[in-house]
Amino acid sequence: MPFRKEVDENLRFLILEVRSQIEGSQRMLEEPGSISVESFSARDDYIDNLKGVIESKSFSQIFHVTDFDKQTVDLMKAVLVITSNLERIADHAVNIVGQTQHYKDPSFIKRYDFEPFYEELFGAIDLIYEATFSQNIKTALRICRSEFAIDDLYRGVFETILEELRSGEHTEDRLTSIFIFRYLERMGDSLLNIGEAVISAAVGEKLKIHQYEALEETLQGLQITAPLSDFSLKSIWETRSGCRIARIENKNGGELSRAAIFKEGRLKKLTEEKENIERWQQLVPGLPPQVFGFQRQGENGLLLLEYCSGRTLKELVMESSEGVEVEEALGHLTRTLRSIWSTTRKPIRTNAHHFSQLLARIDEVHKVHPDYHHYPGDQIGSVAAHSFDQLVERAIPIEAALDAPFTVFIHGDLNVDNVIYDQIEKKIHFIDLHRSSETDYVQDVAVFIVSNFRLPVQNNQTRMRLNWIGTSFYEFAKSFAEENDDRTFDARLTLGLIRSFTTSTRFELEEEFAKSMYLRAIFLLEKMIGHDGRPWEEFTVPRQALVH
Repeated sequence: MPFRKEVDENLRFLILEVRSQIEGSQRMLEEPGSISVESFSARDDYIDNLKGVIESKSFSQIFHVTDFDKQTVDLMKAVLVITSNLERIADHAVNIVGQTQHYKDPSFIKRYDFEPFYEELFGAIDLIYEATFSQNIKTALRICRSEFAIDDLYRGVFETILEELRSGEHTEDRLTSIFIFRYLERMGDSLLNIGEAVISAAVGEKLKIHQYEALEETLQGLQITAPLSDFSLKSIWETRSGCRIARIENKNGGELSRAAIFKEGRLKKLTEEKENIERWQQLVPGLPPQVFGFQRQGENGLLLLEYCSGRTLKELVMESSEGVEVEEALGHLTRTLRSIWSTTRKPIRTNAHHFSQLLARIDEVHKVHPDYHHYPGDQIGSVAAHSFDQLVERAIPIEAALDAPFTVFIHGDLNVDNVIYDQIEKKIHFIDLHRSSETDYVQDVAVFIVSNFRLPVQNNQTRMRLNWIGTSFYEFAKSFAEENDDRTFDARLTLGLIRSFTTSTRFELEEEFAKSMYLRAIFLLEKMIGHDGRPWEEFTVPRQALVH
């Protein structure tokens, strides 16, 4: 492999030099004064140079070779992470030697057992070269687990020194010792980064050890005996939810030969998603993905889900040259929703509390668009122009009086990224279901309309298609409202549109486009407030607010 030839020798030398620096720091602790601090620090320049050479050769390969396969690219990324962390380990060794100069009693450090730290460090350092180029995950895990062992050692020493500090004796030397052990602990952090870089190269996607272990445990729970190195991972779908989402499949066929979705994130959110998926499966089998496995890991969780074939509605709109595919998908979606809403309809009044949702996210909007916070209130002659905050304050009592006459079970985040259409099977799939609940269906209607509106599209034909989707979806939902004697549908939908237009601006950095959504929210607020005092059954959504 050309890339390996370019970096092989320099990486070997770098590992040897870093090992030598670790040995030097150990010798300085065992035999204070045995090393010249100045000459020891000077060796760090050679390490910096080796790191620079590896980086230069790596980037040179990028510029001059155009046919890299993914495996080589993954290895290259891993090598760059490894060299950076090896240099950091060497820097910590220099810092340890420097700290020894602050001792009043140079032999004071011998009161504490630092040998186990170095045993872990040397054991891991000696595995790095083999792990890098063989991409042996077991070896990489051994490197990662050195960090856990070093953390445990550091915790014990730290607690001992902290207790001793209460005596008030040898304070300076004890503090110096803490600093030295802290540098040893930080070397362990770098080893963890190195091990995870090797794991990521082996599976083809950035993966931390807790994610790897959770995924491996989940596969074992499915009675899958193939090692995780037989599987490939590929990040899919842009997400702002904080969840890690990747597609996983067996590179060699066999067990789990069908692709699956690996989803890792906050435990509470993934637990809610799992429970909602199970409810959706009972309600409409096949609509959500099947749950293959679920693991808890502290505050995080991991879901292994069925991979739903097809394309998201966003992909269909943005990539399809013919509108017939989009029309077909929208038809299946509306028929599916009509069936769900009719089946789950309960005569229980409910309120979606759109403004509570808006106010919970308004600080994020202001961080991205600080000027919105100062949308002015003013007086023009006898006409008062209210600020955005004032408009919301006036609209909150309106919302409180506008309950939906019934509840249905909704998706909860029905945007164009969360609906998949399988054109072969002619089926709709729902994904990202952690917000599903029984509430007002206008929540889903507003989110869907605005998720189409906010797509950053300049092409006139595509924009016309998006406008058609928005108005068509409105017509569908309006007809459902009329069939079910929902007379305040338009008023409540407008509240949902205000919320979605406003909060969507936090995802849009193009100022003019973001402002168009923000001004629509203000326009709709003013329409709602202007209608207050008259029957809400007479209010209709201004159609111009639905199109761009």
